Amino acid sequence: MTAAWGAPLYPPWIPARPGRRRCGAGRRVRCPPVEPASRPRQEGRVSVVPALRQPSPSTNPEVRVRLIDLSSPVDSSQYEPDPVVHDVLTPRQGAEHMCAEMREHFGVEFSPDELPDGEFLSLDRITLTTHTGTHVDAPSHYGSRALYGDGVPRHIDQMPLEWFFGRGVVLDLTDAPTGTVSAARLEKELARTGCALRPGDIVLLHTGAQRHAGTPRYFTDFAGLDGPAVRMLLDHGVRVIGTDAFSLDAPFGHIIDRYRATGDRSVLWPAHVVGREREYCQIERLANLDRLPVSFGFRVCCFPVKVAGAGAGWTRAVALVDED
Repeated sequence: MTAAWGAPLYPPWIPARPGRRRCGAGRRVRCPPVEPASRPRQEGRVSVVPALRQPSPSTNPEVRVRLIDLSSPVDSSQYEPDPVVHDVLTPRQGAEHMCAEMREHFGVEFSPDELPDGEFLSLDRITLTTHTGTHVDAPSHYGSRALYGDGVPRHIDQMPLEWFFGRGVVLDLTDAPTGTVSAARLEKELARTGCALRPGDIVLLHTGAQRHAGTPRYFTDFAGLDGPAVRMLLDHGVRVIGTDAFSLDAPFGHIIDRYRATGDRSVLWPAHVVGREREYCQIERLANLDRLPVSFGFRVCCFPVKVAGAGAGWTRAVALVDED
């Protein structure tokens, strides 16, 4: 019904209707954006849904399921390399804007006070990248050509839904320093948990980067994967790898320092570049991985928003943990 303030609430092909009843003393109003209303922050939110019951693959036909929110927010008040702009049209401003549109498109003079409580509907306009908040990177994000299939990497709206719902495996890398994590380190953590990876598993890397969320350090102090580590996971049939860090690669500064020191081009964003030779997706900027009660056996739901032709899409990632 509405596109944005400054744009019509009604499509331009709807003609004005002269001779309609005129109500009130409406006037044309240009409504400036306002700051979002202050609201309490919710950090580390975990939702327990005792009433939620669903079939279980176990012998018990019904189990209680605990939902754990694994997503970080899109928040214009927090530091971002590409700042988020969040403008809000309040319900009162929406009423004034709607009345102006009624006059232009229907020839009706309509006062905002004719509406219940003198309000219409709110509207949010947000300017951001698809890599803000928790999001899924598609193969087309890694490059324009692929070394598999027909050579054309898929966009986020083309990825199979079944990739984004499966058994979750969380690996504790909180002791890893800023830089890259090797395949040997991942194998050591898998051995510690006793988990044997299976095709379709969604592997989540708990680096501890969330402790810096909302600050510049979140974008500079974290551990990423090197190329062999990514390939090792893909060799096991993993198609989605998630991290609580800003990137699945090491921080930009660390990568550039290594390249300057060695001249080795293989250190330049290897986790992403592997996606040109092997099709897989990344989830970046996860949250609350420390709230997961087990290392594996839970389920992860991380369906990306269907942004046509895009290299990434936001997701509300959730873990589903069965409770006895």
